[in-house]
Formats: sequence, structure tokens, C-alpha cells
Amino acid sequence: MRAILTLLAVLSAPLPVSAQSALPDGFVHLAEVAPTIRQDIRYAGSRNFLGRPVAGYLAGECILTRRAAEALARAQAEIAPRGLTLVVWDCYRPATAVADMMAWTRDATDQRMKAVFYPGIDKARLSVEGYLSSRSTHSRGSTVDLGIARAGAAPGFASGACTAPAGQRLDDGALDFGTSYDCFDPAAHVRAPGIGREAAANRAMLASLMQRNGFRAYAKEWWHFQLVNEPFPARVFDFPVVRRGQR
Repeated sequence: MRAILTLLAVLSAPLPVSAQSALPDGFVHLAEVAPTIRQDIRYAGSRNFLGRPVAGYLAGECILTRRAAEALARAQAEIAPRGLTLVVWDCYRPATAVADMMAWTRDATDQRMKAVFYPGIDKARLSVEGYLSSRSTHSRGSTVDLGIARAGAAPGFASGACTAPAGQRLDDGALDFGTSYDCFDPAAHVRAPGIGREAAANRAMLASLMQRNGFRAYAKEWWHFQLVNEPFPARVFDFPVVRRGQR
């Protein structure tokens, strides 16, 4: 019993903080490792399924474990010669943010973003259906939500339902993946039927790229990838997302 308690204490103890970055040891800002990867951190703003900034996101910065960031850098180097770039929408996610999201699922009165992000599913079932969880792999720092875009492309102004045809749905500034990012719908499942040949090919390209660089996919979200050899598989972190140099 004493050995078990000692192990639990080690796993829950805070990691040392790097004096240079104010992040726990083993974590980096993605921009320090792969500055050409485009960042569009949705939960730091209001262009997300809550319609507001999520607790714990004090800046629109991608933070990851160094191991995950270096793997993304390799993936970026692989596609850059083709005029393409990775675009990340979420990286490390504080446990505080996860709790905020789960509290939101229990507020039946807040349906302002339903028409865009979950048009075909009842909000109360988002957790049951596996779209949101009270424990997120993002909080371990080696999971990332991302897509592929053409270099130089930027999000457009379309803001329709995430399941609408390309050009009408919420525009992520990415290639056509069949739905927008964070679309809580069966159409966002990796192998969803009926999404079109181009979208299916883009999903396959993204999945293959990420697999070659050490990540595995999540069947219900084409954008979600977890580093296989993650450094903190038993940890949950709760430091805020901050700008580089911010303490």
C-alpha cells in the first residue's frame, strides 16, 4: 500500500517549471519548434462550439510536449514542399478547460452554437456519443486537433452548419475534409460514408501523414491525433495556455 501511495504522489506532483518558457519541463510552445505551422487556436476565442473563450485559454498559442511538437515539425517538413501546411486548432488543453466544456454540456439553455457545430444531435448526448469527455487526452499534452491547408490560405467568411457543403459551412481555411473542425456529427467520423471523393482523399492523406510521424487517429473525429509514444501517459495537467514569455 505504501508503494502505491508513493507512486500516486509522484504522478500527481507538479513538474519543474522551465525558467525560460514558464511551462512545465517537457513542454514547449509549438512556434519555438515548428514556426511555419499555422495556428488557429479556437478555444482562445469565440469561434467554437461554446461561442466564447474556454476557461484556461489565456492566449491563442499551441503548447505541446516537446516530443509531440518535434513529431509535428517532421510532418510539416514532409508536406511543405507540396505547397501545403498543417493548421492546428487545439493542442494541450488544461483540465480546467475540460471541466468548463462539461459544465456547458449540462446547460440546456445555451444552444447558441447548435446550428453550426452540432445541428443533428441533442446537446445532452455529446458526452454519451463520445464527442466530449470529462477526461481528455489533450490534457496530457501530446494530442492535437489539426488539418491541412494550402500555404497562404486563410479562413473565409462562410459560417453555415459544419455539415453543409464546402463553401457554405464554417470555413476553417483548410482543404475540404467533408465537415468543419469540431463538427459533432457522424459525418466527422474518419470513415463516414457520403462525404465525397476529395474529402475522403484528404482525410486519408492527413491520417497517413500523422501515422508516419508517430500519431494515431480517433475514429469519431478526422482532426484528432494522439502521439503513440507520449511522455506523460498517466498525467493530467492544468496549467493555463499562455503566450511565449508570459508567466
